Amino acid sequence: MHLHILGICGTFMGGIALLARALGHQVTGSDANVYPPMSTQLRSAGIGLMEGYDAAHLQPAPDVVVVGNAMKRGMPAVEYMLDAGLRYVSGPQWLAEHLLAERHVLAVAGTHGKTTTSSMLAWLLHDAGFDPGFLIGGVPMDFGQSARLGGGQHFVVEADEYDTAFFDKRSKFVHYRPRTLIANNLEFDHADIFDTIGQIQRQFHHLVRIVPSTGLIVHAHREQTLDEVLAMGCWTRTESIGGGSGDPDADWSAGRSADWSAELLSEDGSQFRVLHQGQFVGHVHWEQTGAHNVQNALSALAAAAHVGIMPEQGSESLGRFRGVKRRMELRGEVRGVRIYDDFAHHPTAIASTLAGLRRRVGEARIIAVLEPRSNTMRMGAHAAALAGSLKDANQVYLFVPPDLDWDAAKALAGVGDRLVIAEAVDDIVDAVAADTAAGDQVLVMSNGGFQGIHQRLLDALAN
Repeated sequence: MHLHILGICGTFMGGIALLARALGHQVTGSDANVYPPMSTQLRSAGIGLMEGYDAAHLQPAPDVVVVGNAMKRGMPAVEYMLDAGLRYVSGPQWLAEHLLAERHVLAVAGTHGKTTTSSMLAWLLHDAGFDPGFLIGGVPMDFGQSARLGGGQHFVVEADEYDTAFFDKRSKFVHYRPRTLIANNLEFDHADIFDTIGQIQRQFHHLVRIVPSTGLIVHAHREQTLDEVLAMGCWTRTESIGGGSGDPDADWSAGRSADWSAELLSEDGSQFRVLHQGQFVGHVHWEQTGAHNVQNALSALAAAAHVGIMPEQGSESLGRFRGVKRRMELRGEVRGVRIYDDFAHHPTAIASTLAGLRRRVGEARIIAVLEPRSNTMRMGAHAAALAGSLKDANQVYLFVPPDLDWDAAKALAGVGDRLVIAEAVDDIVDAVAADTAAGDQVLVMSNGGFQGIHQRLLDALAN
């Protein structure tokens, strides 16, 4: 069968392409921006790529067009597809029908931590010999790819609440029908498609409705937004995740011993004891840091336990977990200055990432470089919370793109003289290179390529 994928170079749709190719299909695709690393990964798999969304890309007609959620009415390929009566389907629906129907699906949902937790969970299953398939919105370093068919019964999927396609405005995750569901957290996001937190909660409840009674829902403990979702109706066993912040009555928590303590063995989260219903069940000593990653780990351990991986074994496996690209990824060190790349683009994620780095480096100077790139961030939905999220940074460089819909100087006035606003990436590169010294930690945060600023910073420091 010949599939043509519109929007193929996005992480999710690129993963769909790789899975379809692994199933033996002929796969081609179009995208407005065909560039590495996804283009390289796709071409190496024998997938033909075309630049733009020209109607000619659908001639001769493929057997089915798989439509990404970035596609809109008015695009030449979309209009031709509809006018010609071509068979089309969304990416999530294709995945559900062709891969997930016969598998035990473990889905990871939430505003933050989906990619990292999905990667942890896939690793736990792999390390236990389960040979899982997965589709993740990032690249786990242990696998080197964002999607894998797998030969086992289990499939891990990052379950995004963003809408499915221009013709299906439900959240993508309602297609996946998980037996094991992780709901890490729930905050307002995606202001371009949701007006209120209640609208997002309604989509999450659609997801809760399809988890079977013999399944499991793992959720953050005492998170009001998720509690309200479950209060709408829940027909499945649940287990709560308390993390390391003082939740002794959560089903899963992190502490020093079976006698509850909210303190982690290591302040930066690189070591902690795993407690299940107050009993010690494992000890994690790993490369990751931050209280948010402790909670992610507990969620992954709880989901893995649901399919038969004992927490002690899972805790040991996490010690070999290498992390995810673009999640506190060290891109390089020059003259004692470290440059990190992180995907954080929501105030809560920014605050958690900076707090984790602060606990790791102590009093060392942290320079935060931020690009407000997501639709929600550009619209200003999070502007009021942004200043507070940057409290652990000694210096903040904010890139202001031309389409920013809010007054950055006014919104971040609380940052004070720690803030530098720049309209050109070159200005940030020059300023950071001149302003850093050995021991400084430069944390670059964006959910996009940020004009290659990471390598440009390393080059400037070297020169």
